[in-house]
Amino acid sequence: MNHYCKSTLHHINVAISSIVNMLEILEESDLQKRPTEHKHSIGELLEHISIICYADLLISNGATQDEMKDYYSSISLKNIFDIKVALIKNYQLLEDKYMSYTNDELQQKITSFWGVTYTRYEWLVEILAHIYHHRGQLHAMLVHCFGKDPKVPLFE
Repeated sequence: MNHYCKSTLHHINVAISSIVNMLEILEESDLQKRPTEHKHSIGELLEHISIICYADLLISNGATQDEMKDYYSSISLKNIFDIKVALIKNYQLLEDKYMSYTNDELQQKITSFWGVTYTRYEWLVEILAHIYHHRGQLHAMLVHCFGKDPKVPLFE
């Protein structure tokens, strides 16, 4: 077990838990709200957030552009329950996979389909940043655009 992976996964889990708590204050009708025309609705953003852990895991293992298009086209999460289930399930898949890697596997360099090369561990750090970025967007949308303060701590 790699201490750095365990710590990074813990911080991803903190973000996932806070997103789950944000979901608790939403109503199904909130998913259709779109604070900016031609940008993601709350539901579309949540659908994206809920698959980041698994989608980025695929990327961190060298998935091709076509494989990613196929994966994204297979996703349809249109209600709060399905979003929450996917969010938790995809985090668990990420955690299970990363906790099974050896140190050599974590140091293996993987190139994304768009040409960026990182070690598997660096991809995990990117996943952490990706989740935190979109969680911040969600929180800002809820608070500043729709007056729904989830009163959820974003950090420990």
